[in-house]
Amino acid sequence: MQDFEQRIARYLAHRMPRARDLRVEDVERFHGGASRETYRLTLRYREDGRERERGLVVRRDPASSLIETERQIEFGAYQAFHPTPVPVPEPLHLELDESWLDRPFFVMQEITGCEPGQPLTQDPYGEHRDAVGEQFWRILGHIHAREPRDTPLGGMLDAPDPAECWRRELDYWESVLDEDELEPQPIVRAAIRYLRANPPPPAQKITVVHGDYRNGNFLVDPSGEVRAVLDWEMAHLGDPLEDLGWALDPLWSAGDAEHPGGMIERGRGIRLWEDTSGLKADPAALEWWEVFAHVKGLAIWISSAREFQEGTNEDPVLAISSLFCTQAHDLILAMRMAGLSPRRWT
Repeated sequence: MQDFEQRIARYLAHRMPRARDLRVEDVERFHGGASRETYRLTLRYREDGRERERGLVVRRDPASSLIETERQIEFGAYQAFHPTPVPVPEPLHLELDESWLDRPFFVMQEITGCEPGQPLTQDPYGEHRDAVGEQFWRILGHIHAREPRDTPLGGMLDAPDPAECWRRELDYWESVLDEDELEPQPIVRAAIRYLRANPPPPAQKITVVHGDYRNGNFLVDPSGEVRAVLDWEMAHLGDPLEDLGWALDPLWSAGDAEHPGGMIERGRGIRLWEDTSGLKADPAALEWWEVFAHVKGLAIWISSAREFQEGTNEDPVLAISSLFCTQAHDLILAMRMAGLSPRRWT
């Protein structure tokens, strides 16, 4: 950790030529996300004759690195929504030169005095359950209300045809399963056949899609205020109902489908999203995207199992995901499919 501290200090001094006596202290690595190595640190320095202090977060690519475009997209998402009604940390520096820390990374403001809330539990926010839930759904509405062309992401990402959003996403996550499954997966394969035979209507609007919008990926302070939406590495342009279906997944609330994410009632949350985004949650379309969310989740957990088994990423969150979340999502998906409308299966 001392080597990391010295190297990031050199980098920040390079980026901040007016700073004097710059030093990095209290470096701490966070575990819990597998797509980036995340470090928190305190930066102290003098500028214009004054002592200054700032908390920063560094997100570095793991050894099994994501492609460059995804790294730039995550940073671009923070740029797109800072400052807006969507609370995000201030993005500061994106660095693609690997000589500084061996792998690309970016630096952003630390949001202090907050907790992410625990996913996979039924009551992560206690007395603030309603307040957090209302903010959660309105913030998602603000994400989808923003025109992609008005953000840095509009110039980075391809906008799909509204009628092809579903196919692009399903093709991608099926390819992940094809490449990474360690054993046959009959439940998710049956769901994929159903989704292909019963495609949703075209997207009502092409929006920024967060890609992983759920509890655990935003920070809440002790008063119940949502201070930051995090983890934008899967951001893309597509059908906003993709985010809605993912946020509604009962996995995030230990199976309580009526209180997504352990927050407010499902119907109330959807109405808040509709009011804020100006869009509609067509029931048939939303049903498709909710089934898709279970497929996507299983692809992620199965891919995590492959990475952990092969040793390309030794973060323990991968092992936990592959052991627990795969079984949980299999059960959720099987129960969901048993109640689907009797439409075509091939």
